[in-house]
Amino acid sequence: MEENGERASNPVESEQALEPQLTSLSADQSNLPQQISLGGDSAVTKAEKIEQHGTTDGGEEPSSKRLKVEPSSNFESQQEAPARNERQKGITPIKAEFLVRGLGRSKGDSCATKEANAANGLCDPERTADHRDSRKRGKPKGQNFNRDFGSSKDDIGLCQSRTHAPEFSPLECRFGNGCKYEHDLRKYLREWKREDLTTFDGICPIWKLKGKCHVGWKCRFVGSHMTERDVGEGRKELVLLENEHSSGDGSSGVGILNTVSTQAKIDLLKRRIATPKANEYSQWLETNGREIENSFHRDLKAQSSNADPENENGTDQNGDLHDSRARYTDPPFLPSEKRRIYFGPETPVLAPLTTQGNLPFRRLCVDLGAQLTYSEMAMSMPLVQGQKSEWALLRAHESEAEPPRYRPSSSSSTQSTSISSPHFGYDNARDLRFGAQIAANKPAPALKATEILTRLCPHLRVIDLNCGCPIDLVYRQGSGSALLDQPAKLDKIVRGMNAVSGEIPITVKIRMGTKDHKPTAERLIDRLVHGGPDNAVVDNGASGTAAITLHGRSRQQRYTKNADWSYIASCAALVERYHARADLLSDTVREPDARTQPASGHVYFLGNGDIYSPGAYQSALAASGVSSIMLARGALIKPWLFEEIELGQPLDKSASERLAYVERYARYGLETWGSDEMGVGTTRRFLLEWLSFAHRYVPLGILEHSSGPTSSGSVSSGFSSGFPEPSLQDRPPRWHGRNELETLLGSEDYRDWIRISEMFLGKAHPGFKFVPKHKSNSVEIEAEG
Repeated sequence: MEENGERASNPVESEQALEPQLTSLSADQSNLPQQISLGGDSAVTKAEKIEQHGTTDGGEEPSSKRLKVEPSSNFESQQEAPARNERQKGITPIKAEFLVRGLGRSKGDSCATKEANAANGLCDPERTADHRDSRKRGKPKGQNFNRDFGSSKDDIGLCQSRTHAPEFSPLECRFGNGCKYEHDLRKYLREWKREDLTTFDGICPIWKLKGKCHVGWKCRFVGSHMTERDVGEGRKELVLLENEHSSGDGSSGVGILNTVSTQAKIDLLKRRIATPKANEYSQWLETNGREIENSFHRDLKAQSSNADPENENGTDQNGDLHDSRARYTDPPFLPSEKRRIYFGPETPVLAPLTTQGNLPFRRLCVDLGAQLTYSEMAMSMPLVQGQKSEWALLRAHESEAEPPRYRPSSSSSTQSTSISSPHFGYDNARDLRFGAQIAANKPAPALKATEILTRLCPHLRVIDLNCGCPIDLVYRQGSGSALLDQPAKLDKIVRGMNAVSGEIPITVKIRMGTKDHKPTAERLIDRLVHGGPDNAVVDNGASGTAAITLHGRSRQQRYTKNADWSYIASCAALVERYHARADLLSDTVREPDARTQPASGHVYFLGNGDIYSPGAYQSALAASGVSSIMLARGALIKPWLFEEIELGQPLDKSASERLAYVERYARYGLETWGSDEMGVGTTRRFLLEWLSFAHRYVPLGILEHSSGPTSSGSVSSGFSSGFPEPSLQDRPPRWHGRNELETLLGSEDYRDWIRISEMFLGKAHPGFKFVPKHKSNSVEIEAEG
């Protein structure tokens, strides 16, 4: 912040000014038209062009499409714009004093590398020239495929036989002289290992917490847990320090659950782990599935024949109907009784997020109030084959094994003694937060993966089937959103998973459909809740799904346009009508078989899409009637969204608070992936992936106060302080923060993200590389469903 006219110092490099303050610009400079548009978010660029030219491309348009404006000077138009009590659709309203005009850098441009340019608010000339060239060629669009993150490892590593051993250990390397790694400990520390980090007070986070660092001498903080001891004859030996709180061999991360041993993965690869239940049920699905479909079509033909007035035979087809049912055989076994779960307004859910939804980020969100979490999407076949990278996605932190918040209302608590109540029999003490999400294109791998998960991962709340992933590679394989067009196959997969999952409930995440303006979710939900018409022929019942989450977009939309919450509301009403009908049929001959229903007899229904504020969360709950809401990009941009929902009001987080969250993420990353060179590099890579979303946050304190309608036309319900309702689809014009750090955290240049990571992880390894996911730096989440 600025006090007494003095400028706050830069926390990164004091000699560089990260963002010129508006007061430092001359009157002429501050009111010059925007002439330089540097690389950044493509949507931001579009918003800038709308703001500057009244057109989406900034170029010449036919006169019929040009905005009709009163002729005025550029100075007058810029002075009058903030005074208008209107909010431009798609543009974040920012206070005039935080807007950067003239030749100042765009919000998100990299910090100037030359002090003179920084003082004058100018960009790096070389980068400016590059951008001018890029403007001629057109703005880079699309996704960066085959991203290369380089390498973060020692030039010559330390032999594993020496990693935890004292300097004079008698242990011998089993590879002898043929070993390619270093065995001389002092030489390794002196020549091959990079210098120790001085962040976190120079103390290894793992050693500080658990008493022993599992990477031993490779730790970038090894100086904090090593010493020299005198062994006589004038010799001193390097040894690692431990304390009484040591956690054994420290082979796994701190507080990590669902860790699958290397031997178990090898057994999976060599098919030594049997899946008898999955094999038997898959075989039954294959043989009887065809018979069920044939019976269904024969019944339809028989019914149409009986209804045909020109049918001269007039024969009764009931004998054929009974005969078709006789060909059907019962399932080899029925599902086990499931653990009762609960979704409610007080349990906002962190969505499964590929790449960004890793363990450190989920842990951070749990700290900030997330009640339910999901793993990143794991593919079924690689799980069955024991692939290490896929099983790593299913690890959880011990904080995710704690029970979620449960605050039943007075009405629900009085009804909890009723068997028909979804709260009946729910034991919050037995519940936990973490669920796994898998994707599959056929019943067999889905069932095998489910049976193996229940055996090797004891800390799972639910197993969720992804039916919403829009990625082309997943879709072409028949997984993800491809299942939306194959309801019969989806029914088989969910039914089989429910049969082999033991006490773990099965849930499903879907989209509205695969194509715009052709939603199919209502029919799909009806099938999942009731059971398909083909299963009704043989009284096979429902699939047994415990919860359904609907993302209010089609696959074709991906993450563009607004989520359709009106359609989510209509689907929620459909589920409620089913519950009401089930209550009426209770204790009658038409009551559904309890063995094919969720444990509570109640299918929870959740919504997902574009929730970015506590006001939007409460409004969506009230208007749609969903049980709870799943948060994705909103949580990535500001993880404290869960905290805001719990408090019921927005929070204006300072730059120092936000930087503290970055520090916490870095610490959690080191505890998860290790504090050696590779662990630091992995932590840095995923920290940068998160910052590719977090930089999009616009601080509430610099937004224009407004109590009027939002860009969506609805009045903000949670913003009594006068802040405008934020929107995920809005993009800001050029702005600077209230201090240098706030401006840095809002930078769209990935090189600034690397600088932020270096505050806690030291200088990046010379071999480390980071390529933003999207060429425009406007990263849109994938595989979230």
